[in-house]
Amino acid sequence: MNGPYTYRLHQPDTNHEGSPFGTRYTRVELEQMTTFQLKEICFKQRLVEGLANRLDRNSLINLILRFRSAEEHFLITRYQEGGFERIETILRKYWTNQRPKEATIRVPARITLYQGVRTGQNDRYLIQSDELWISTSNVLLVNGSGQLCGILNILKDENLQGCFYLSRDEDTDLRETSNRDYRLLFLRKQDSDYFYHAYYSDRPMLPLKLQAACIPVSELVIRDTETTEAVLAIDFGTSNTTAGAYLDHEYVTRPETGHHSSIQINSINYVSFPQRRGREWAEVLPTAVRVVDCSTPQHVVYAYGEEALGDQEFGGTRASVFRGIKRWINNYEIQEEIIDAEGNTAVVDRSEILGGFLRYVIGTAEQQFKCRFKNLHFTAPAKLQTQFIEMFKHVLPEFTIIEDQMLDEGLAVLYNTLADQMDRGAFADGEEYQALVMDCGGGTTDLSSCRFRIEDGRIAYKLDIHTNFENGDMNFGGNNLTYRIMQFMKVVFAEYYATGGRYSDTDIDMLIGIPGGDLYRHVDEFGIDAVYEKLEKRYLEAGQILPTAFKNYESATREEYQRVLNNFHLLWGAAENMKKEFFHRTGILRSKFETERSTDTETDLNIEVMDRWLISVVESGRFRDEHHLPDVVFNIREIHQLLKADIYNIVRKFLDEFYHSGRLQDYSIIKLTGQSCRIDLFREALKEFVPGKSIEFKQKAEVNQKTPELKMACLKGAIRYLNSKKMGMIDPRITHQPPVIPYTVSSLTHSGLEKNLIEGLNEQKKTGFISRPAHVTEIEFYLTAVDGKQKGRYIYHNRPNAYEAKSYEEISVEFGRYILQDDTDSIRNGETRFFVFAGEQRWGFAVVPVSRQDEQLYLGPKKFFPFEQESSELDFFDGTK
Repeated sequence: MNGPYTYRLHQPDTNHEGSPFGTRYTRVELEQMTTFQLKEICFKQRLVEGLANRLDRNSLINLILRFRSAEEHFLITRYQEGGFERIETILRKYWTNQRPKEATIRVPARITLYQGVRTGQNDRYLIQSDELWISTSNVLLVNGSGQLCGILNILKDENLQGCFYLSRDEDTDLRETSNRDYRLLFLRKQDSDYFYHAYYSDRPMLPLKLQAACIPVSELVIRDTETTEAVLAIDFGTSNTTAGAYLDHEYVTRPETGHHSSIQINSINYVSFPQRRGREWAEVLPTAVRVVDCSTPQHVVYAYGEEALGDQEFGGTRASVFRGIKRWINNYEIQEEIIDAEGNTAVVDRSEILGGFLRYVIGTAEQQFKCRFKNLHFTAPAKLQTQFIEMFKHVLPEFTIIEDQMLDEGLAVLYNTLADQMDRGAFADGEEYQALVMDCGGGTTDLSSCRFRIEDGRIAYKLDIHTNFENGDMNFGGNNLTYRIMQFMKVVFAEYYATGGRYSDTDIDMLIGIPGGDLYRHVDEFGIDAVYEKLEKRYLEAGQILPTAFKNYESATREEYQRVLNNFHLLWGAAENMKKEFFHRTGILRSKFETERSTDTETDLNIEVMDRWLISVVESGRFRDEHHLPDVVFNIREIHQLLKADIYNIVRKFLDEFYHSGRLQDYSIIKLTGQSCRIDLFREALKEFVPGKSIEFKQKAEVNQKTPELKMACLKGAIRYLNSKKMGMIDPRITHQPPVIPYTVSSLTHSGLEKNLIEGLNEQKKTGFISRPAHVTEIEFYLTAVDGKQKGRYIYHNRPNAYEAKSYEEISVEFGRYILQDDTDSIRNGETRFFVFAGEQRWGFAVVPVSRQDEQLYLGPKKFFPFEQESSELDFFDGTK
């Protein structure tokens, strides 16, 4: 690193008026924090008693609550049987003869509520009032006769003073009456809390002196939610998820197109998701799930997306947080033990977590588009397409998953390009093109090839498309790059704190001492590990000063575990934010953290403002708190030097064989897609193999679209394909070439000899079998890569009591391609033959046992084994980094 470091972070714990003492805390929030975090609050909030005296953890919580307690809001959201009737009874008893409370409250003139669809901030029903008693609370919908018609909430708008937005959960009751003179009853906090407890408890309540402001609504409409034939397309990603649909003027009988609607008729509509406090909604939802409440195992409450992450990147929480749940594709039926912030535990199926996340995506789409979806389209990696279809059908049984028109991720991206060409007429009629699509997302990278021909037919465009999965890496994506930045950041910060700011050998050229111009050649000759050898060594040493591997502290005290967990999330969040700023914003050359918002006008300098900075440093075997932010600046040259070898290595892995065989020259289009491909280093590395080729690399977002085109290309391509086919604009014929299996599956005979059952590169050896005595309970199979390295061991657990008597004719109906009659006729009594085969468009192999007893054939249960097991995948959040 050339020159002094000056990377700073900021902690603006202020209210909307800028007061540093405006932050308020609830008991639930404080009980999640460790003692050193509670002391940090005392320091920031100037609570001298907490600093001057040696108070224990509970005393600190009570002290903070005494001076900085936040009001807890009890909102009626989740449906409770009998709750609506109890509220109705209370209203009849205490409201009928009451005089409304005088108040100045502005409500929208027209409000439309939909049965079974939630109402939220995106619906733009703004409530405005300067009344001091108005706060986040429950609101009752009544008619002119005082009859209860619904239960809603108002939530404070964090960006606008005196403004609230109307909210309603999709499960709460909503009743349309013959009297349409609807009013909203705005409640004092104590009355709102009273109704909450009455709704969720059938215990007798004390008498109520009800005071409420009754505000009439000029026009309030309650509608049944119509089920649409439109298809909701979902791009379920490892790091982020997107969704959208093409909505024509007939997708429902009466489309909502008023002032409060964001729906664009006869156009693609993307689903927007809530972001962190104060930020606009965006079309990207982080694929993350957090356990909010598991005190009732039958009704676990989860948070999704940004809400799930919350402030986790700036401090750990003991509540279970799941990221990268897409990796559960081969193990979605197993169970997970979960814990919430209160310490409650439960055991749930992974399919419940997956289904909850996907239903949240669907529910958000239904809220914004005011309809119910029954047809879903998912894009998936080419080699795992069949497995993903099975998983989606399992976790979402109430929906129809489109299978016959399902596009894999690479083909969806390519069709987006073809649709642009057809719209512009920029193609040669009947000429064959070849394209390569490299998709680098948050957790995986895939390479697909495609041959296609477009013919301008008499009534539609005829598309002839042949696709093939060429290569993939389940363990490389944007998270790898974030981790590499975190490694560099941790080494620099550890040196900074250890030397009191007198950093010495943490310059990037000391950690990666290979000139930028020689990096590619060095990777070719010595491999990727040689480039990062010194960085990896220094990273391990830095862990002695600035530990982040919280899994190693599971046997330590809770305080120490939380400190290390906090360190990891703090550094990961800082690295992720810095990566985004460097590569997502044009002209940013330097980046630093600040302790306060700077007035610096340097346009090439990004100042990252953090919510808080509290990091734990080990000194003389004991932890100490560091509130002082490292005075460090990182520049774009260092980050390029840091990531250049990683990115070149993945491009080289995919394209080297194409390049040396000369096949690369056959491709007229090289398409880069996925969020990570926004980094210019991908295009730079690609030019080492394809000089002068047509590299498609579009970064800008469209008008009214907050997410760059590279992330949306897959979703957009799927939606355009589905709509074009529906409208009869295209007549497609898509052929999928089965992927080449780069593995050998083998097992040992009784004498210890290894027998190859499947040889991936040998087209004539796609099936095989091995025999054992009928009483065998386990048989082991080995997976070996083409380089001879063993990649996995699999055990088939044999259960003879689960076998069913079958004739060969019955067996051949399902397995005739893989189990030949000659091979079953030669099975002897007391023998079980385990047939092994690949294919069925699934990335793995299947084992099917057939035995013979008393001259009768018996068929055992089929078991599928994926080639890539979850245990072998790289997980950056498992506490070992």
